[in-house]
Amino acid sequence: MIYFSRGSVSENLSSEELKAGLIAGLEGLGVRRKVLAVPPDITRYYSRAGELTRYAWEYYGDAMVDVLPALGTHFAMTEGEIERMYGEMPVELFRVHDWRNDIVTLGEVPCEYVREVSEGKVDFSWPAQVNRLLVEGGHDLILSVGQVVPHEVVGMANYNKNIFVGTGGAEGINKSHFLGAAYGMERMMGRADTPVRKVLNYASDHFAKDLPIVYVLTVVSATDEGQVVRGLFIGDDVECFERAAELSLKVNFQMVEKPLKKTVVYLEPEEFKSTWLGNKSIYRTRMAMADGGELVVLAPGLREFGEDKEIDRLIRKYGYVGTEKVLELVEENDELKDNLSAAAHLIHGSSEGRFKITYCPGHITKDEIESVNFEYADLDEMMRRYDPKILKDGFNTVNGEEIFFISNPGMGLWSAKDRFKQ
Repeated sequence: MIYFSRGSVSENLSSEELKAGLIAGLEGLGVRRKVLAVPPDITRYYSRAGELTRYAWEYYGDAMVDVLPALGTHFAMTEGEIERMYGEMPVELFRVHDWRNDIVTLGEVPCEYVREVSEGKVDFSWPAQVNRLLVEGGHDLILSVGQVVPHEVVGMANYNKNIFVGTGGAEGINKSHFLGAAYGMERMMGRADTPVRKVLNYASDHFAKDLPIVYVLTVVSATDEGQVVRGLFIGDDVECFERAAELSLKVNFQMVEKPLKKTVVYLEPEEFKSTWLGNKSIYRTRMAMADGGELVVLAPGLREFGEDKEIDRLIRKYGYVGTEKVLELVEENDELKDNLSAAAHLIHGSSEGRFKITYCPGHITKDEIESVNFEYADLDEMMRRYDPKILKDGFNTVNGEEIFFISNPGMGLWSAKDRFKQ
């Protein structure tokens, strides 16, 4: 059921309009006495989900008893990050998701189904896992808040991914990531109907119907004036997601006439501290990059590869070596078989040998960068050459050189026209 729906390519929803839309949707739910909010963490700061979660807390008051950021494999939020994203909400409301231990399995998506939707790329069943708080907390409303935007693992982010991956367990996260990578990132990004989404939807339909989940979904567009909210959709089923995904494809997807020879991406330091997240600069531009081109990643906050110690170790050990080699390594090494999300990430983070990736990190050495098969350049030198404060999103000319600049890769998807097939 849809409780609120407003959005178009020309909308520019103010904070007041977001709050009014949220309240209109929540009023349609009737009285709720024990509410759990499941918003994103600081890595989705621009989703406006923090603001909406705060409005929901103001609306429900003491009835909102728990806030569980959908960390997935990310670090727990610090008090400073909570304050930045959620304002005056009490820190004591916030819980930490432990993706390796604190989970419950609701059911198992059959191997036959996963094999069918993946066109035979993988051959395993998939566990529908969630944080035990969703099952055992006694809540009469689980408010899942987040942004729908093109995504490398599932096609379009959010909806039930926020639940089954954001609050999911190791096996579910690992297998969903590997399913998407094996099927092909370029075949999925920007699409609402993908093998991973089919598996998540199967889990919702068969195992999660008793969970009182309502989704609050935003669509946010990056403009020269900053981030603009183009849509707000509130509902408890797939139609809510489909409306948001349709709008997101229109406002978050940029088609370029011809492949880009040189692209410069800036990673905001408070949001991007690892290549696990920072490689969105690769994921979201890979379809736009020219063969033989160069992607320059300005990463002042970069201090590690993985946000989980084991995944960080695996990235350092095996490096970003492309699909064919990673699939071989998975077959040969149990530690990768047991960490398929890391294997998927190694596939996603490669240019597949088509173009050069030059990382300019703030806190990782040249040797470390080169050890995982990236090129290295000095951050200070490259920040002087490609100053993010001066460059505008899109095409720029710098010292006679044409470059394409992206100020936040998490806000969109870029492709050459002949590489994206609807």
